Order: sequence, then C-alpha cells, then structure tokens
Amino acid sequence: MDHLINHPIIITIFVITIFVMLLLDLGILNKKSHAISSREAAIWSAIWISLAMGFSGIIYHYMGVEKFTQFQGAYWIEKALSVDNLFVFILVFGYFNVGRELQHKVLFWGVLGALLFRAIFIFSGVWILNYTYLPEMELFGHHVKINYLLTIFGFILIIAGVKSWFSHGEDEGDKDFSKSPGARIIHKLFKVSDWFDGDKFFTFQNGVKMATPLLVVLAIVEFTDLLFAVDSIPAIFAIAPDDPFILYTSNIFAILGLRSLYFLLANFMYMFGRLHYGLALILAFIGTKMIIAPFVHISSPTSLAVVGSILIISIFWSILFPIKK
Repeated sequence: MDHLINHPIIITIFVITIFVMLLLDLGILNKKSHAISSREAAIWSAIWISLAMGFSGIIYHYMGVEKFTQFQGAYWIEKALSVDNLFVFILVFGYFNVGRELQHKVLFWGVLGALLFRAIFIFSGVWILNYTYLPEMELFGHHVKINYLLTIFGFILIIAGVKSWFSHGEDEGDKDFSKSPGARIIHKLFKVSDWFDGDKFFTFQNGVKMATPLLVVLAIVEFTDLLFAVDSIPAIFAIAPDDPFILYTSNIFAILGLRSLYFLLANFMYMFGRLHYGLALILAFIGTKMIIAPFVHISSPTSLAVVGSILIISIFWSILFPIKK
C-alpha cells in the first residue's frame, strides 16, 4: 500500500466515482421503485464496465502494467463467479414473489452491505496473510517461503471447482429459503408481516411495527453474498495477495455492476447453462496457482489470459449449445 501514498489521486478518483454513482442511483434515477427494463439494464451494465475499464486505465497510467493486469484479473474473476450468485437471487425473488419493481431496491441495499463486508474480508485477510508465512525452507531443491493460509485456500478452491463441475444448483430450485439463516435472523429480531407494503422494509399493523417480507429477502441476499465471498475472496487473493487496494477496488466495481447484470441476464440465464464448467476450471486454476506459487510463479498477465480464455470459451459453448431444460 505504500505506493498509493505517492498516488493519492487514484484513491480520490475511486472514492468520488463510487460516491457519485451511488448517490445518482439512489437519489435521482431510482428514487421511485420501478421495474428495470432490459434496455436500462444493458445501458447500466455498459456504464459500470466502462467505469471499471477506465479506472484500470488510470491504474495502468500511475502504477504500471503489473497492477493493471492484477486489477483486470481480479475484476473478471469476481464478475464470473457472481453469475452463480445471480442464479440464486432469481430463485429467492421467485420464492417470495418479489415484484420486479421491488428487486432493484433489495439489490441496491444488498450491494451496500457487500461494500462493507468485502472491505472487512479483504483488508483483514491481507493483514492476516502477513502473519501466516512459514520460515524459509528448502523443498525440491528450491528455497521457498510458504504461506500456509494461501495453500489452504488453494485446496478449498480446487474442491469448490470440482463440486461446481459436477453440480449446478440442482437442489436450489427446491430449497425452502424461508428457513435460511438470513430469514431466521430477521424472524428472531422482528415480528414479520405476511404481506409486502410497497418497497418498505418495515410497516405498521394495528399500531405494531413489523418487518415486511422484503426485509427477509434482503437478509437472505446479504447472507448469500457472504457465502459466495468464501469462494470469490480467496480466489482474488491469488492475483494480488499483498495489495488490498487492487483487490477491493476491482471487487467493488464488479459488485456494483452486479445489479444491472442481474436484470440483463434474468431472462436469459438459460443461455449460460454451461458457464459453471468454466467457473469450475477457473476455481481449479486459481487454487492450483496458490498451491504452486512458492515453486512456480504464474504472472498476472498469464493469469488474466487464462481466466479470460476460459470465460470466453464457456460462454460461447453455452450460447452455441444451450441447455434445453
């Protein structure tokens, strides 16, 4: 992080961009709840991707090609892994019969929660990694310094990749989301009404303040994001384990574009039915990179090329040979 002291303009641009876009989103463009059309979602998806690419250009200008490729790699990994997250959001909204005009508000506040939790995960994770290096040793003729936490993360990602390859949400469609941890927490903290009250999270019934089902849905979305962070955060640590700024900014740009991507893909998820095979390979690749890092260095540009190639191939495979189910 020391290099950022010499480039405060990067931090300033990031903070101003995020603040202005969130203020614009909540205070002006979406002040009144409405259903997001595919056209509007496509425009906002293009805007968020353009902002992310523009910010990566600023990183390239001030910090060089290595940091640029680290940002790009972490951004597209988070973006790719978020697709499975979107699939669960679709099921949650369908289970609770959340109207399309209410979904944007839930996702907006869900994203704000993600901003906080991702900051905690990433900055504390980088701090912890600094204390999990084993003493330098000689293995296989190499003097290596192994980080046992990154090695554990590597095996976790490989296992997650194998599970993703052989299963793709077969059990999620029949899941009772009303019994998920997020829903149980809300029911323990508040009395919950049986019906929605517009886009409100709380309502009054007979003079008693009660939570609406919309707050339950928000809690489930937040908890789901925490679960997915267990895979995505360790994955991006393989890209830049010692630079929380690159990890956090790339992660936030990817997450902030998640809502518009949801509305864009919600009606076309069947076209990405084979994407989970690509995600499985990405997880396995990143996990392997973590494990062999003390012995073999895979550069950020190479990692970006591998991740990008896998994503492109799996997307075209899904579109050319869509799953009929």
